Amino acid sequence: MLNADPAELAKFSAFAHRWWDPTSDFKPLHDINPLRLDYIAQRAHGLTGKTALDVGCGGGILAESMATAGATVTGIDLSDKALAVAQLHRLESGVEVDYRLIGAEAFAAERPGAFDVVTCMEILEHVPQPASTVAACATLVKPGGLVVFSTINRNPKAYLLAVIGGEYLLRLLPRGTHDYARFIKPSELSAFARRAGLDTDNLTGMTYNPLSRNYRLEPDTDVNYLASFRRDLPE
Repeated sequence: MLNADPAELAKFSAFAHRWWDPTSDFKPLHDINPLRLDYIAQRAHGLTGKTALDVGCGGGILAESMATAGATVTGIDLSDKALAVAQLHRLESGVEVDYRLIGAEAFAAERPGAFDVVTCMEILEHVPQPASTVAACATLVKPGGLVVFSTINRNPKAYLLAVIGGEYLLRLLPRGTHDYARFIKPSELSAFARRAGLDTDNLTGMTYNPLSRNYRLEPDTDVNYLASFRRDLPE
């Protein structure tokens, strides 16, 4: 069975056609993408010449950015509508990305240890079994390679800012985008990673200032955070 929630897929497919509109429901993804890309490139010691996989690539915002930064990129997703948008934008931009309609677990069975860098951004809080996704990402990366996740912490502050603030007050995201019960504490993500053979590399927070309307990376991991891991090298 697919590690996917049909309701979540339908929710994002419904407005997939607006993925590349920086003023649409996907505006936060456009706003945070430079931060995500810089973080990934820094932890990977550069992307030039690297093979990279973006799990849950959606319309391809991050995938295209990694390709532009010099990586050979594959993007996978289970939303055919999102991938259709990604493929159309690839024709317009000329940025080469190989897109596949497949889940992380199935792709891990096909391509174990195939990538220098694996990213899984804003996905774990939307799947029924996040530990399974983490394990698949660990299988897909080469020994010594980098895996990067971004997700949302689970605590009252995260509920207040990410759900009440982000969806209802500031309207940064459509209402119902997130289910608080699916948020993941950094300690839980680290435990998933350890069981999958990944060692913690770095943990940092991503905050939003509603006055300046800017995002930035800083030590505060109370709400949104990024975490990087490295696959164990064989002894």
